[in-house]
Amino acid sequence: MAASKSPETKLHILFADDEVNLQELMRSELPRMGHSVTVCPDGLTAVAALEKEPFDCVMVDLQMPGLNGIEVIERAKAMYPEIEAIVMTGRPSQDTAIAAVRNQVFDYLTKPSRLSEIASILGRVAERRNTKRQLAALQHRVRRAEGDTRLVGEAPAMQTVRKLIEKVAPTDSSVMIRGETGCGKELVAKAVHEQSRRADQAYVAINCGALPENLIESELFGHCRGAFTGADAARTGLFEVADGGTVFLDEIGELPLSMQAKLLRVLETGDIRRVGDNQTVKVNVRVICATHRDLEAMVEEGKFREDLMFRINTFEIRIPPLRERISDLPALAECLLRRHRPDVRPGTQLIDDEALVILKAHVWPGNVRELANVLEHATILCDTLPIQAEHLPRHFGKRQLRKELRAAAPMSLRDMEMIAIEQALQRHDGNKPAAAEELGVSLKTLYNKLNSAEDRKAAG
Repeated sequence: MAASKSPETKLHILFADDEVNLQELMRSELPRMGHSVTVCPDGLTAVAALEKEPFDCVMVDLQMPGLNGIEVIERAKAMYPEIEAIVMTGRPSQDTAIAAVRNQVFDYLTKPSRLSEIASILGRVAERRNTKRQLAALQHRVRRAEGDTRLVGEAPAMQTVRKLIEKVAPTDSSVMIRGETGCGKELVAKAVHEQSRRADQAYVAINCGALPENLIESELFGHCRGAFTGADAARTGLFEVADGGTVFLDEIGELPLSMQAKLLRVLETGDIRRVGDNQTVKVNVRVICATHRDLEAMVEEGKFREDLMFRINTFEIRIPPLRERISDLPALAECLLRRHRPDVRPGTQLIDDEALVILKAHVWPGNVRELANVLEHATILCDTLPIQAEHLPRHFGKRQLRKELRAAAPMSLRDMEMIAIEQALQRHDGNKPAAAEELGVSLKTLYNKLNSAEDRKAAG
């Protein structure tokens, strides 16, 4: 009777050997161990079985008619890179062992093998498979928790940002990211890290404005046990945690002057000193900073060290506010909404035309973060897509526009477009190229729509 095994320990095994007695043995004994098995008499039959369904593990004899064991393993790994392979042979040699190692064989057995030895190896195969699954699940949860790290949008200003990231990412230069609150500075920092040679190492983000002033040094550089009241245990600082990787110092302008001097020393020497320790520790980190403040003005006011600003501002990337890339709003909105509604099929309309006109007409002082909050609110209220104007927050600056939209009910899409055009021109003091870029249309299209409106007025 087969052993009862949980899905975590049960394997689906492909066994290939030209010895009939061994075939029968594995056909009966592997199920007794709690695994399912497909038995094949040669290499060609084994490859045919692999083409029909996936397996967790392939156990093969080295010498078989048609295809030998190593050739079967090569085919198996080409089809299923995660599959594990076990070699069984009655004629072991150095050459076959080397071939097995080159093909990343999990284990190498000499015939005759004890059933207990086979069971132990298969147990380790199951452990490795489960570890890989858990790691994949953890990575998926981390990606969901962090959100989408793609830079969304094709506005000219965003294309410039992408080009700058591509230039600086492969280097180890310090990067300064500037932009208003909520415009996506950390997304850019992550993009620089992920495109760098340090992508496989730690990425540590630190919000300088959120750290209590009396604990900043300990948070950044660590402390020894007993270094101060409450330091009951030693602590590793975030710079040490990020050794080999990237440190992102968000809102660097909020860092007190006393800490600015210590940070400058670390950036210049690569040495950190834990609070309460006389010894220094060498770290190798790349530093990316971000701020919404005018650091040059802060230097003039004596609130920020000029030498530190020069040190962190080797390469500057400016993130445009949302109002300067309003043509990207539909794509940004779709990306943000799919975070809340991942089950929605591609091609589904997520926002109706009236709501989209209202969103485009808003000034967005909170930038993409404000847009994300507005859409989350709308998603909660909206039972069935698309999101409509009434789903937007009550405090959202839309009352006047909605009044205009409903003044001539029913209103055509063309009239709604003209309202958006007029408001864009107002925001840019009549500058048509700037209004066209904000609306995501060509200057020629904007002129055509304005001329059409004038013709309709003259005719009416």
